[in-house]
Amino acid sequence: MNYQEALTKGTKILKSNKIKSFILDSEILLASSLKLDRSRLLLNLNNNIKKNQKEIFFNFINRRKKNEPVAYILGFKEFWKNNFKINKSVLIPRPDTEILVDQVLKEIKKNETKQILDIGTGSGCIILSVLNERKNSFGYGIDISKKAINLAKNNAKIQHISNRIKFLHSNIDNYYFGKYDLIVSNPPYIKLSDISVLDKDIKFFEPNLALNGGVDGFSKIRKVIKKSSILIKKKGKLILEIGFNQEINTKNILKKNGFYINRIVKDFSGINRCIVSTKL
Repeated sequence: MNYQEALTKGTKILKSNKIKSFILDSEILLASSLKLDRSRLLLNLNNNIKKNQKEIFFNFINRRKKNEPVAYILGFKEFWKNNFKINKSVLIPRPDTEILVDQVLKEIKKNETKQILDIGTGSGCIILSVLNERKNSFGYGIDISKKAINLAKNNAKIQHISNRIKFLHSNIDNYYFGKYDLIVSNPPYIKLSDISVLDKDIKFFEPNLALNGGVDGFSKIRKVIKKSSILIKKKGKLILEIGFNQEINTKNILKKNGFYINRIVKDFSGINRCIVSTKL
């Protein structure tokens, strides 16, 4: 069996199981099985696949046909400028969340020294991406999941910035450490009733803890804003990711907690995705 034949068979399996991105997923999973770049795979489709590579590939295909996300199968996800190790204890980093990194970087000059807190850090992808760009700044990441904290620490070690970041296992309600120049968060913001209608990839595999925003979708947003108003320095910046219809309510919560709204930033689909605010 050559690469093309393996791809054709893998694609057919995924398509018959209603996986939307059946061609792309098949190519990514085969490339990983062969330890090749996808472009290199596509240039060498007549090469024969080895027995062990074939077994790995079709094991991947069998996992994907059950809706397991490609990122969990491979164990990593590209975000900003690096690959991040991930597992089922953390949300898969999304391209739209890179907007948070971009907005944080706009608030910190290249050589400034800032103290940054990431609430609900997950894999650490946001705070580590920021610290990779701002070499004089220091970060703190907290998460309610101990497994997430262990994974974030591992990512910091891989990227050689463990000396500028502390990851702490903590609920936001019980966190009182420090005063910060900037706080960033991608909190759970999906309404409880909406979780059941999410794609199977998300609702069956990604951690409910990182998705569930409570009955109205604002329970975690309220907590993050309220605690941030205590932890942030005067004139410090709070940068939040929000859901597609949460702009107005989030702005009201921010104002009630002493924040001035600087700007709303749209994602790649033109949806309001990020709010930048300043503590008055």
